[in-house]
Amino acid sequence: MAEERKSAEVGGKSAGYLFEFKPDGVYFTVYPTEDSEMLFELSDMRQILKEYGVTDYDMGELARAVRAADGTPCKLANHFEASVSPPSNRTEESASAEVVDNREVMSYQIEVAKDRMTVTLKINRQPGQRPPEKEEILKELSSRRIVFGIDEEAIERGLEHGTQTVIAKGKPPEAGKDAKIIRKFNAEQKGKIAEDKYGRVDYKNLNLFLLAKKGDVLAERVPHTMGVEGTNVFGDTIKPKPGKPKPVPAGKNTEIQDENFVVATIDGQIVEANNKFSVDPRLEIKGDIGVGTGNIDFIGAVDVSGSVQQGFKVKATGAISIGGAVNGGTVEGYSVIIKGGIIGAGPGKGVVIAQEDVQAAFVENGTIEAGNEIQISDVALHSDLRAGVRIVLEGKRGLVTGGYLAAGEEIRAKTIGNPALVAARLVVGVNPSLQKRYQAACKEYSESKKKLQQLTQALNTLGKIDVSMLPPQRAEQIAQLTRSQFPLAGQVERSERLIKELEEQIAQMKNGRICVSDRIYPGQKLIVNSIVKHIQTEEQHCTFQVEDDEVKAGPY
Repeated sequence: MAEERKSAEVGGKSAGYLFEFKPDGVYFTVYPTEDSEMLFELSDMRQILKEYGVTDYDMGELARAVRAADGTPCKLANHFEASVSPPSNRTEESASAEVVDNREVMSYQIEVAKDRMTVTLKINRQPGQRPPEKEEILKELSSRRIVFGIDEEAIERGLEHGTQTVIAKGKPPEAGKDAKIIRKFNAEQKGKIAEDKYGRVDYKNLNLFLLAKKGDVLAERVPHTMGVEGTNVFGDTIKPKPGKPKPVPAGKNTEIQDENFVVATIDGQIVEANNKFSVDPRLEIKGDIGVGTGNIDFIGAVDVSGSVQQGFKVKATGAISIGGAVNGGTVEGYSVIIKGGIIGAGPGKGVVIAQEDVQAAFVENGTIEAGNEIQISDVALHSDLRAGVRIVLEGKRGLVTGGYLAAGEEIRAKTIGNPALVAARLVVGVNPSLQKRYQAACKEYSESKKKLQQLTQALNTLGKIDVSMLPPQRAEQIAQLTRSQFPLAGQVERSERLIKELEEQIAQMKNGRICVSDRIYPGQKLIVNSIVKHIQTEEQHCTFQVEDDEVKAGPY
């Protein structure tokens, strides 16, 4: 019985160490742990030995066991003095495995942060004292109305080996996000020199302007959010900081759709100013169109204060105004006004094309095409002029020398030709643009009909072959040929209808005339409603038109 009363244990795996007080001596075990920090103090171990009356023990072996922490028991002493007999009502087995820990409880503090978002447990660890129980800590938290974010595992860790541990955390609020504006166009393309698919740089295409078409989405507003509520350790709700709102950045010639989208209401240039997106239907170029600007291709109207230099082009869907001249360049727009002149320097240079009207001071070796009217205030020298309705040269000199002039209804000029008998060819009664469409339609009809005939002949030949005997790939090719004849036949039919319509329109143009307010010199060739007249003698103040199937000169 003496041996039994002297059997006891202090510690365990959860504590990281174990003292075994056995009849044959005192044994000490330190268990391995993944935590790099020691779970206990060496002085605590010495205090336990002291309390159990172990005075003569191997201090070096104690230190070695702590360092090794390998879970292997080592003998520290042969005997101890304290009585550790279990209560009389315990069984023999339990008496050898348990010991009552009557040590004083360590003092502790529970501190709540000023923001009420964390609770810290502080243990005042002293040798010979034991930590408080977890239930005691939980009871203390409850008494202080700390109910949210309690971490019981953290409490256990703090009680076992910590001196200061956060045992409860509130949930911080999530601030709302500010509203943001997303551009729906690539602003980085502005000013970026264009490249072709082979990587070659086109220095005439500088992309100086960002363009939009009606209906394009320019920007999107992503609305701000209100954030997510938080909770402190007392269970109180914490209101989040909401994000900052932003207005929808809709400027001139735009509208707001679906509350958050800025949409262009017209074609034009995208302008970003004063935190708004606008669409400007007019583009202003200060100076010349040349190497500094590159080519201009704009949706809207264009005003150029300078000239269009050779090799460069201005194209717009709206009106174009040129303050200087067109010096070998190309201009194409809805209507074109050129305060200076048009100078050509070879084929394809000095070209002006308009859906409606063209106005210029003069044209020399140039080309003008207008859907409605061409007005030249001074002279037209050796140039190609074609207008859907009329050509007018009645300001200043109003002179036509050489070249080709064609108009749907009339040509009006002060003087045609010169004493040197330089010949010009003037045609009226046929709309040049209508004639151009007619020629294109005839060409397309001829090509489509030829392809259809060749396809029909091929299918007639293939029709004699048993398709079921052919490889699948060959059979599919024949099936594709068969299907392709239907759209081709439709194209031929549409071309035929267009040709008939254009022929009817051309046939209705019978009232062409050429009016000369001053004089016309010999050598000129006039074609009025497809009837030709060569001017043999000088005539003045006259109008040429068809009478009795002949071009005759009448009074101006």
